[in-house]
Amino acid sequence: MLQTETRELFFQRCRWCGTPAYRRSSCRACGSRAFSRERGAGTGVVVRRNGHAQHNMWFVAMDEGFNLLCQVTGTAPVVVAVGARVTVVRGVDPHGEGLPVVELLHPAPALERWW
Repeated sequence: MLQTETRELFFQRCRWCGTPAYRRSSCRACGSRAFSRERGAGTGVVVRRNGHAQHNMWFVAMDEGFNLLCQVTGTAPVVVAVGARVTVVRGVDPHGEGLPVVELLHPAPALERWW
């Protein structure tokens, strides 16, 4: 289920050990298949790039403690840096299609850009 124009991101939490996850069929900590669905705060930190810069895909460590692949929108790929804070613009249910879309919380001022 696509959460259009809502800044919400739903994730899974293991019912046995409490480990947060996103799009997993079993818990990475204890192996349980029992998850509850929770609403995240929708904020996180960019931890690394995935693939080529033109796709603007980054791994983001969400504040709840799980990592996920996101597409960054609203800025050129060269402006995004590891450690940048982001917020969800469009979330995707853990069992839905597509990637969550995020944007920088504090876009770089024009003087900080290299071009």
